[in-house]
Amino acid sequence: MIAKLQFHKTALAIFLIWLFHISAIIGIGSGYQDWFVGKTPINLLLCLLLFIWVFPIDSLKKWIGFAIFFLGGMFAEWLGVHYGLLFGNYSYGSNLGYKLAGVPLLIGVNWALLTFVSAGIATYFTDRFWSKVILSALLMVILDYLMEHSAAHFDFWSFEGGLATLENYISWLALAFVFQLILQKLAIEGSQKFSFHL
Repeated sequence: MIAKLQFHKTALAIFLIWLFHISAIIGIGSGYQDWFVGKTPINLLLCLLLFIWVFPIDSLKKWIGFAIFFLGGMFAEWLGVHYGLLFGNYSYGSNLGYKLAGVPLLIGVNWALLTFVSAGIATYFTDRFWSKVILSALLMVILDYLMEHSAAHFDFWSFEGGLATLENYISWLALAFVFQLILQKLAIEGSQKFSFHL
């Protein structure tokens, strides 16, 4: 009975995620880019709530992990925005919601979500400790690389000179590696299926 309820919960969450994503793709492609991109914070908040519900974040250990990744991500981004450290010289636009000291709170959320779901995806391919750490960190960097090509266009963030440098990706890999190492040491697990779709 519990397994059946979990299946339906996961299925509903996946449906909602794809409903929002597909609607945004259609809307942006139909000429309503400003309206849909402006709603990015709502989309990210939905992903956060569904993640907490379905992954789920249901223990003190998981909440501690989430807090570490959120705060660590926010601090790293603060160093980048104010001092050009780690990621290079860049600034955030207006489409990621409320900012704290120049860094959108949703960026901290994004660091935490990426850490969890990348680990969830990696467990599909390996159950070895170091293999999961390395693969998960690489997945996080790949996603950042893909996002960089549209970030400035959608007013998420922009780098001096227009493109992220190699420094950005090296720092991403290093920080992602540390986060994944912490997550694996905490032995945090969750819904692999949901991780793929998020």
